[in-house]
Amino acid sequence: MLFWIFTFVFSCFMLLYNYVGYAIIAYIIIKIRKKKDKDINSKDTFTPTIAFIVAAFNEEDCIEEKIKNSIAQDYPINLIDFIFIADGSTDKTTEIIKQYPQIKLLFQPERKGKSAALNRAVLSTNNDILIFTDSNTILNRDATKNIIRHYADPKIGGVAGEKKVIRNSETGDQTGLSEGIYWKYESTLKKIDSEFYSVVGAAGEIFSVRKKLYENIPDSVILDDFIITLKVAHKGFRVIYEPDAFAIELPSFSLTDERKRKIRIAAGGFQAIGILRALLAFWKQPKLSFLYISHRVLRWTISPICLFLAFISNLILSLSLDGYIFKICFFFQLTFYTLALIGSIKKINTKSKIFNIAYYFVFMNICVVLGFFRFLKGKQPVTWEKAKRAQSTIRE
Repeated sequence: MLFWIFTFVFSCFMLLYNYVGYAIIAYIIIKIRKKKDKDINSKDTFTPTIAFIVAAFNEEDCIEEKIKNSIAQDYPINLIDFIFIADGSTDKTTEIIKQYPQIKLLFQPERKGKSAALNRAVLSTNNDILIFTDSNTILNRDATKNIIRHYADPKIGGVAGEKKVIRNSETGDQTGLSEGIYWKYESTLKKIDSEFYSVVGAAGEIFSVRKKLYENIPDSVILDDFIITLKVAHKGFRVIYEPDAFAIELPSFSLTDERKRKIRIAAGGFQAIGILRALLAFWKQPKLSFLYISHRVLRWTISPICLFLAFISNLILSLSLDGYIFKICFFFQLTFYTLALIGSIKKINTKSKIFNIAYYFVFMNICVVLGFFRFLKGKQPVTWEKAKRAQSTIRE
């Protein structure tokens, strides 16, 4: 029984550490350190040149709104080059972009994936700062200004904005509520990571890096945003979090579409671990490796296995040993998975957060497992099928 006791305790510990524990440790260190941030609000006179880069593929439904939102940013427009890449688009995306002379359009008939498009866009500009944002998101008007002010500090190599998922009646409550809760949780972790040392992977909806630190990424890369920002951090520069630069996005149209997206991200995560294997050498950059391994690597590797082992070992212990400790633990596990099961039933109107949180947690871990097998098979193309998003006008 000692083996099963150890398995149960270890699995529970790793799950708690991965999702909550490491962040608590980092937060305590932040408070003990009492490091005061520099006053960056006085740096409004710092106005470097910007390349504002948007990758789009068949986005005729939202590209005009994106263009108007982009050129309305509160920053000297003469210092911004707006670069929109629409490689492979077969709808009216390119025609709409051409109607705006402020926008530089890059287009080629062949679609090689987002990573190749971003590399080509960066090659076309000599501006100081690169800002990347997705075509189906809307930024707050001060986003660019709030990002750029951080670059007055030469130690800052990148800035990650915040992704906000808004609920929409078209998607139903389940998808929007679940995804929205998850991103609020992720935003809290990013804030802690940033204050401790550096964000470990930005959201592609809005992030930026210094042009001189940008490193071309292989065309086969799936998580371009993740790889780009961590390569900057690996060079010894911080990538910090700026919640006052945010991108608003509608949730996936359905959990089926969200499932496609999550599996693709998981497959890309395993690919990223291989590309960024140098970050596993924690003795070289201990603070960065601590955050990277704790926040990302463990979640993509150990956590799904630990969920399974915690359940099996707890079942065996509750049936084999006297006493109530393991039986009570197993009861709570059964209750949690029951809540998740109820949350998964589409016909049940589960507006309560507890059902959605339980379901989305299990859902994410299942997607990680499926993504791992897709990664092993090498069947995740860079020109993926886009996950359908709710169609609605987004307002800042």
